[in-house]
Amino acid sequence: MQQRISPQQIQLIRLLELPFLEMEDSIKQELEENPALEEGLDLSDVNPDEKEFESEDTDLSDESNTDFSLGDYMTEDDIPDYKLAEINNKAEWREEMPFSLGPSLIDHLLEQLGLQELSERELKIGEYIIGNIDDDGYLRRDLRSLTDDLMFKTGYDVTEEDIGRILFLIQNFDPPGIAARNLRECLLLQLKKKKQTSEIKLATQILTLYFESFAKKHYEKLLNRFNINQEELREVLSVITSLNPKPGSSWSGPVDLTMNQVTPDFIVEANNGELTLTLNQRGIPDLRINREYSAMLQDYMGNKANQTTEMRDALLFVKQKLEAAQWFIDAVQQRYYTLQRTMEAIVQLQTEFFLTGDETKLRPMILKDVAKISGFDISTLSRASNCKYVQTNFGIYPLKYFFSESTHNDSGEEITTRHVRQIMLETIEAEDKRNPVKDEDLSVLLKEKGYVVARRTVAKYREQMGIPVARLRVEL
Repeated sequence: MQQRISPQQIQLIRLLELPFLEMEDSIKQELEENPALEEGLDLSDVNPDEKEFESEDTDLSDESNTDFSLGDYMTEDDIPDYKLAEINNKAEWREEMPFSLGPSLIDHLLEQLGLQELSERELKIGEYIIGNIDDDGYLRRDLRSLTDDLMFKTGYDVTEEDIGRILFLIQNFDPPGIAARNLRECLLLQLKKKKQTSEIKLATQILTLYFESFAKKHYEKLLNRFNINQEELREVLSVITSLNPKPGSSWSGPVDLTMNQVTPDFIVEANNGELTLTLNQRGIPDLRINREYSAMLQDYMGNKANQTTEMRDALLFVKQKLEAAQWFIDAVQQRYYTLQRTMEAIVQLQTEFFLTGDETKLRPMILKDVAKISGFDISTLSRASNCKYVQTNFGIYPLKYFFSESTHNDSGEEITTRHVRQIMLETIEAEDKRNPVKDEDLSVLLKEKGYVVARRTVAKYREQMGIPVARLRVEL
């Protein structure tokens, strides 16, 4: 025995996971690929009877009486690609969102490469190096790999010295620090282009000889090695920290900026102490079965006396498209119902936050709590809340923002772990930067404020917030 998921379930699961823009794109693609599906309200006077193409038996030959279900002409593994394929292509750009495309980082580097006096062979090497530079401006691949690739792809027999020579040339291009192979090289390339003052020279020495000490903030070692005082070291560190660790990031184009914009899936508005929940359906059309295809199926099935092989094939095609269209409509409606119920449960649990926007009003909430109210399975709720956003009177939040585990203060009151992390953050921000608070001391401070948190838990919360250990938070 084996458990198999139906095509309808597969389709619903994938639609449920899609955020707003990808859902809009999925509907557009389905409308393009299935002629039996069209936009418009599904009026009762033009609705096809589902039984006409889902359960009715019809004679397709004089010898047999065949019930045509989807399994008669395809298995679950043979469902058309457009039914089960992931929607990977991005949403179409709207006319009301104009943008202009400038030269990319690669274009900018290739333009500078073209101005150099290079042979055709050197030019090909340079183009290949530039093509391997990532969005941050780094060349992450080693020279040996590049020589092997050039041999196999272009037929050029080059050495690491040949590539190193062209790489050295590219590293002098704009922006400063481009084509570096690591952070230290990136910073040194930028210092090389600056006016060589005493601070720049000392910064170059520190990064060249004692980069690890700089990275780990072993300032006492640097003070002793170079025989300087704290003020001089502070000026040098200011020079280093002013450098750009990602020289390619400044070339993010308008498309990248547009792609970073968030379109909310839900809208929760607070008016006079009352909350109104709306599922964002802007741009998503109503769907219905194509009337002509429904009539065509009835005509084929009603003309039993003159059915031929061609008519049988036509019936199979029309029946398949109608069933696929009905499946998609049902899946979209089920997605709407699931998302609506899920968000209603979240609003019910987090009413005070949606009314006030105060983070301290957030209640501890896990998927199990939402499942009790909505009636859905935890796995369904996980998909429904993944990559979804809600617009409130106080900003746009991901649904995952409202989920947090609970802990207790010294009086036994249940509070969210987010509240504890917020207290931790405030304590760290107020610390003496010359002597940052260690995890053990932070645990003691939290206990004094009424939050009993072990040192290991403090370390876990600190890592979740992306805060380094005390030693790396030291400032002069």
